[in-house]
Amino acid sequence: MKSLNKFFISSTPFTLTSPPYSPANKNKIASKKTITLPPNATTITSTSNPFVKHCVKIRQSSSYRHFYGYVLVVGATPIREICSFHKAVSDRPIIECLFVLDNYFIPEEIDDNDVRVIHVNLEVIKKLSGVQSVDSVEVIALVRIPSTFHIATDKGFGGLFSLPHRILVLDGIQDPGNLGTLVRSATAFRWDGVYLLPGCCDPFNDKALRASRGASFQIPIVSGNWQQINILRQEFRMKMFAGHPSNELVTGLSKEFADSVANSPLCLILGSEGGGLSEDSMRACELVSIPMAGDFESLNVSVAGGIFMYMLQNRNK
Repeated sequence: MKSLNKFFISSTPFTLTSPPYSPANKNKIASKKTITLPPNATTITSTSNPFVKHCVKIRQSSSYRHFYGYVLVVGATPIREICSFHKAVSDRPIIECLFVLDNYFIPEEIDDNDVRVIHVNLEVIKKLSGVQSVDSVEVIALVRIPSTFHIATDKGFGGLFSLPHRILVLDGIQDPGNLGTLVRSATAFRWDGVYLLPGCCDPFNDKALRASRGASFQIPIVSGNWQQINILRQEFRMKMFAGHPSNELVTGLSKEFADSVANSPLCLILGSEGGGLSEDSMRACELVSIPMAGDFESLNVSVAGGIFMYMLQNRNK
């Protein structure tokens, strides 16, 4: 552990400017703004501070966060997992700033002398985190959106997914807890990427981030439409399967089925609990269900997705 007063505080102003942003966000924010934290600032005690307001808006607004290219990550555990992963793959720090509760000792895993540390009080922590119960929230990180997040185009998928063998496709998953949990499971079972069809919530939504526990920074995530996923299917000759709650006239998930597709690149499509699979998904995919005993009609999508991804994971990784 390292005490806060031993941390290096940059002598240069900390400035956020808008990076290149997606066409979807182009018209949502009228003008480019520069948000500057004075170079000598090491403490913030007011929730009315302009930089605090800016960070809160990053947490609350999807278009705003993607315009500036930053997210807020709340809590030491997801920050630790993000740091551990990125230290293993890159020397470039992904954290721009740490907001740290007074008298908190920063874990060694997120100790980095290149990261600026701002001391804050409990009220500022509450404002930044968006939660009232902050007993376990002692540090919040302002983090760059990872380079593994992309908006798909019609020009193909070169570089977006590296030789994809297993891609999780989410169709209208609006619940951030479910989406974050699915991203976490895809990472845990070594899938190659996550593709978000229209209607999905932002994977960098604060609730989705909490559910993913930092996994959104460890796996390629691409947002696009059906036309683009057809390009993906053709480019990599992928089989298309979709999870379906019915046991009638659909293929049952089993070891035999998993063995039969073990060597085939595939996309697994999961729909929302409320809306189910879209018509496009129903037409394009072979439907697969999880056999269940009793009168249960379906499982929570994140539970079902975890079962599918475990059974269909790439065994050669």
